[in-house]
Amino acid sequence: MMRRKRRSSVDKEETFPTAAKPKKGRSAARAAKEAVAVETNESVFVAFVRKAGVTLKHDAQSNEIAVDLVVFQKRIQQQLQKSPQFPGILQEFITGMEAYTENAEALRTCLLPCVPQTSDGDSSSSSSFQESLLRMLLGVEMLQTLIINVLLEKVPEFMLDSSGDGGLSVPRMIINQLKWLDRIVDAKGLSVKLMELVSVAPVEVQRDIITSLPEILEDSQHNDVGKELNSLLQENTQLTVPVLDALSSLNLSSPLLTEVRSAVMATMAAVQLEDLPVVVKFILQSVSSSDAFEVVCNLRRNLQLEQCVLPPVIQASQTLLKTRRAAVSAPAAASAGSSQDSITLVLDGIKSAVRFQKSISEAWLKAIESVEEAEEHKVIDLLMLLILHSTNANQSRRGAERMLKLKVRSGLIQEPLLHRTFRDYVQVVRGYFPSVLALAQSLLRSPDPGLVAFGGHMYRCAFASFDSYCHQEVVGSLVTHVCSGSDGEVDMALELLCGLVTDKPSEMALYAVFIKGILDYMDNLTSQQIRKLFQLLSRLAFGQQQHGSHIQDDMHIVIRKQLSSTAPKYKRIGIIGAVMVIGSMGALRPKGTDSHGSLSQDTLRQVTALMELVKSSSESSPEAAALFYDELANLIWSSTLDPQVQEMIGSRVLDDFQEDFVVDLGPDITGSFLLPTRVMYNLDEDESQGGIAINLLPLLAKDAQSKGDELTQVNKTQKRVSPLCLSPFFRLLRLCEEKRHQGDLEEIDALLGCPLILTDMDAVDKVQSLSKAEREFLCALLFHAINWFREVVNAFCKQTETEMKMKVMTRLQNITYLQTLLEKALAETPGFVPPASNFDGESSDRLASSSAVPALKTKKDGGGKKRKAAARSSSEGSSQPAEATEADETQQEQPVKEKEKDVSPGVSLSVFRPFFRELDLEVLSVLQSGLLSRSLLDSELHTKVREEVLLGPAELVFLLEDLLHKLEFSLTAAPTKRAPFLKPKADRSVGFSHLQQRSSKDVASYCVQLLPALCTHLENCHNHFQALLSENNGCVDGPATDMQEYRLMSASYQLLLQVLNTIFSWSGFSQAGHRNLLKKALCVLAERLKEGDADLTLEQFVKQSFEYLLNFRSTMPSLNTALCLSQLLSTVSEKGGNAAAHRDQTASLARHFLNQVWVTASGERERGNKFNEALHTLLTIYLEQVDDILKVVEEIAGEGISELLNVSKDESSASWPTLNRQTFLVFYRVMLAELEKAVRKIPAGKPSDDSEAQSEKLLTWSLAVRDFHILVNLVKVFDSRPVLNVCLKYGRLFLETFLKLGMPLLDYSFKRHKEDVQSLLKTFQLSTRQLHHMCGHSKIRQDTSLTNHVPALKKSLELFLYRVKIMLALNNCQEAFWMGNLKNRNLKGEEILSQRSPESDEDEDEEEERALPLPQQLSEDEADKSDSEPPKKTKRGVEDESTDDSE
Repeated sequence: MMRRKRRSSVDKEETFPTAAKPKKGRSAARAAKEAVAVETNESVFVAFVRKAGVTLKHDAQSNEIAVDLVVFQKRIQQQLQKSPQFPGILQEFITGMEAYTENAEALRTCLLPCVPQTSDGDSSSSSSFQESLLRMLLGVEMLQTLIINVLLEKVPEFMLDSSGDGGLSVPRMIINQLKWLDRIVDAKGLSVKLMELVSVAPVEVQRDIITSLPEILEDSQHNDVGKELNSLLQENTQLTVPVLDALSSLNLSSPLLTEVRSAVMATMAAVQLEDLPVVVKFILQSVSSSDAFEVVCNLRRNLQLEQCVLPPVIQASQTLLKTRRAAVSAPAAASAGSSQDSITLVLDGIKSAVRFQKSISEAWLKAIESVEEAEEHKVIDLLMLLILHSTNANQSRRGAERMLKLKVRSGLIQEPLLHRTFRDYVQVVRGYFPSVLALAQSLLRSPDPGLVAFGGHMYRCAFASFDSYCHQEVVGSLVTHVCSGSDGEVDMALELLCGLVTDKPSEMALYAVFIKGILDYMDNLTSQQIRKLFQLLSRLAFGQQQHGSHIQDDMHIVIRKQLSSTAPKYKRIGIIGAVMVIGSMGALRPKGTDSHGSLSQDTLRQVTALMELVKSSSESSPEAAALFYDELANLIWSSTLDPQVQEMIGSRVLDDFQEDFVVDLGPDITGSFLLPTRVMYNLDEDESQGGIAINLLPLLAKDAQSKGDELTQVNKTQKRVSPLCLSPFFRLLRLCEEKRHQGDLEEIDALLGCPLILTDMDAVDKVQSLSKAEREFLCALLFHAINWFREVVNAFCKQTETEMKMKVMTRLQNITYLQTLLEKALAETPGFVPPASNFDGESSDRLASSSAVPALKTKKDGGGKKRKAAARSSSEGSSQPAEATEADETQQEQPVKEKEKDVSPGVSLSVFRPFFRELDLEVLSVLQSGLLSRSLLDSELHTKVREEVLLGPAELVFLLEDLLHKLEFSLTAAPTKRAPFLKPKADRSVGFSHLQQRSSKDVASYCVQLLPALCTHLENCHNHFQALLSENNGCVDGPATDMQEYRLMSASYQLLLQVLNTIFSWSGFSQAGHRNLLKKALCVLAERLKEGDADLTLEQFVKQSFEYLLNFRSTMPSLNTALCLSQLLSTVSEKGGNAAAHRDQTASLARHFLNQVWVTASGERERGNKFNEALHTLLTIYLEQVDDILKVVEEIAGEGISELLNVSKDESSASWPTLNRQTFLVFYRVMLAELEKAVRKIPAGKPSDDSEAQSEKLLTWSLAVRDFHILVNLVKVFDSRPVLNVCLKYGRLFLETFLKLGMPLLDYSFKRHKEDVQSLLKTFQLSTRQLHHMCGHSKIRQDTSLTNHVPALKKSLELFLYRVKIMLALNNCQEAFWMGNLKNRNLKGEEILSQRSPESDEDEDEEEERALPLPQQLSEDEADKSDSEPPKKTKRGVEDESTDDSE
């Protein structure tokens, strides 16, 4: 100790008194030391430091330390404390330090880490890394504040030097000394000095200081510094990143954090793009669960990613600049890349927040869900859904997928937004490619066509925007979809592949092998899908550039293999594939591709050889030949072939057709046939010389004979001409002629009017006397004749000459007449399988299995649709004799016509629709002709106006039915359900091969063009029935009513309304690109009412269209037609986006129809299943649209059914004429179902509800329970099994809803509204008791359809019992509750003795006396008591009553 003191005194020279030492050598030693001090000018600082173990070095060498850090600090502290000049020595020490560090080099050395002493000293006590000298001195608390002051005063000296000679910034090194000190003596002073320094320092130093603040300051100073940093943030946006970095690490109070976050959010628009990730990260880091939604909504609103990228025009110009002058455009390209990088960082920050904070992920989903306008959705919404989907949390993935589907289905997220996202943020979206692919796959598998289309667009954008790896994944995924077996999925995937092959053939050629793999899975594909598959493969292999020529050989092998197969299914695939290859090889080349722009001779030779191969392969089978002709016709219609190929096909067709099917008219026809021959339906009788005819009957007879010869293996070499090929061959001929002569059919116009060789049609009247073979021959003959006429109408419907139009109209009359004959013939020919007419669909055998004719039994449409074919007859002006027609000609028309005596037996032809040739869409242009009505006929039923082409009612029905079929196929989305295992999937597309070639938009556009004509026919039908009502004094069944005309006009009326409803129900109208088409369609309807301004808004058009359609309500001939009008009005009202505006009118109209007496033309009341179905739907519409459903249900159940009980069996209710004993079940089911739906919409009770809100909800529940009680009690009168079934089913649902939504309300309302709650439960208890009796009744009857409902209902009744007990317990009234045994009784209230327990006999009298009164009162004492404590109530549960007195 003495030695240390002496050293200290020497260092301080005369300032400190010297300590005593041995006398020997004292003066000499002191003199020597003083000499050294003087010589080196050694200060207190230098001496103390050296004595503590640190050797100060010069010349840029690091200071050396010989002891450990703690030892050094302890020695310094001891030297200072034990100095006689303490505490003055502190200031002297600091002065010495200041003097020493005046030299910049010395200061830098003191700021750099010391190194262990390695010379003579022992360095074992020090570690390899040591702190700097100043850092160690800051650990000495008595020196800390003084040293900090010195250091901070040094900072301004070096502020403007970016870095020293060694590249080190002195200010940054000084700030680093202050980090992570064990203890700060004067924390507040330090924070004040640092903030003062920030206010004057340049930006670089400011950044260093601010980012270091969290590592320097103690927690106590965080809030004060946070406030100052917040102010600084608003003043200087350059400091955004360091300030937010610091703030995110400071421990701030919640109010201050909210204030800072709001300030940051407000300045977000002014933040530099590269700073944006830090801003977003700070905002999301500072979010709590309670304010997550609000913060995320504000962030979403302020995060304008659209402004972070250059517009496409500028991007394009910069790309052009880059190609011309790479050096100049390099900065632009770099900036574009950096903007993408910054956005990526922003999204990464959001992704980490979403991943680690569940509240933020939920808030983002809510924020996206809360957007209700398509225009308000931004790119960030789509990117956020990708982020949420990419996180590992299952809930987040499912939530993102569900939200995307919801938004796409509602039309809020649309394709332009998706396109913009991929175009402007391709680098960002690329990072989420797995999620893009997964979402696209999910959307494509959806049953909703809108979602499927959006999923397809995602695939398209991904392929167009991303790299080759993504291309491969996209193609692989689409191939997987094609092999999935789900129709909608397969169709969209093939369409996408076709589009990609067309747009990017060179890229797709790389993946041709992938697509070729689909050829192994063709068994599950429909013909249209096979057509698309071969189309895209042949384009790749044989297209103009032949990018995929490496698969040509494989294609040839597959096609030859399929063509050589004996199985019709595979031969069909081979024919379709071969024709697609012919189309690609023989396609017209643009003139620039080679010298002549025509096919090379080698290619032409290949096309010819392939065509000959197909022809020879299909000659042996008429079905295969017919398919070949149809496929060739499709190819010619849908694509542009090279003139050489076109000529090669067309030159052969005309000669072959004449040779095979056309004969000259001679005096007689030789040959013996099953039926006598007769030339019929000649429209060119004046051209008797050189006439021709279609040789139908002889060909059919010869074909039947050929089939017999096949069985006996004779005449194998002879060429076989089958009538099956007649219509397909003529279609091919017609299309070839159209192509060759630009639509002119003059070369073949004789075929329109030429007759057919048939038999005498009187044979149909005597069909019962014919043999089975003759009957089947007659039916086949009629099928072929009808199909010939249908194809003729297809061919000539577009001709503009009046004479040709008249002939087309006559051919339509021939079709409708022949169909009435065919119905009669089929009725007498059970088991008959018609000849095929559509050859690319299901095989004839499979169709036949579902279409064989049962004897005298009318069948419904095989597809499960309600429609039946209209009865066919010639129009009044035609030359054919009128035949009695089948009465149930249209969907939901005339329910019990099979009972009518004046109608001859027949079958509906709708089930045979696959066996008729498809009518082209252009045929429907005939609808633009006027309607032939009685007013235009003279006394001999000839038209007064011959020059005008007019459409007869039967032909109108025929065309409208076909139009409706087409619209239902094309515009109505069929749900894409997977086929059941081992069950063959019905091919919905049979008979729509040509329509499949058109998009839904094309069909909708064509229908909009037809709308004026359809409206004209609708008005004609309205006028017809109006005139009929005025003639018969308001009755439709007057003596002057023509039954035949009435049925046809009624069918037309209904079909027209159905057609309009199907058009306006098209889901495509909701897409932005089709809004103009919708507006155009509504404009047509609106202008029928009054000539208006075409510039009206969509809502105004909807309003005027609604008013126009409302005018037809007075002339509805049947309830089904009235239902169609109601549905059409509902559909139209929804198109304006404000369906509620027309609710009252729709409800009023539905009530008007329900209050109308519906009679048929024969004067009988309408009845039957179809009537009941229509009534069910109409009543549902009424109850859904009406404002107060509870009031209406009470009105019907209270008044209408009461009136029904007081009238005779066959009469109806006076106030509701459609309500009678036959329709009671319909009313009962609808009322219970809609009542249950209505109570589900009553808001659940909340503890926060005020008394008024509780009272209002209680009143609603009281009305609902009263209605339910009335309906349940009706089973005592109407106790049939269907009524009981409905009551048990919906009774349970109502009870469950009451438990879920009603009981919580009673829990909270009981104290305030005791009487109301008691009254409600009293009424409800009566209903539950009746339900209990119904359960007992079901057990007695042992009816499984009833007993199936019993267990679930019993469970709900028991739950209700205990739920009431819980309610009373919550309100401290549990002692007011008790239970008794409810006896099992039947519907009449009689006890079921077989279910009686022995104990009940003993206690019967006691229970009868002990039955509690219903809970309608509380005693005065209880009421007074309830003021001080929760009220009590006498309440029993559902099954706690032993008597049935109340009933």
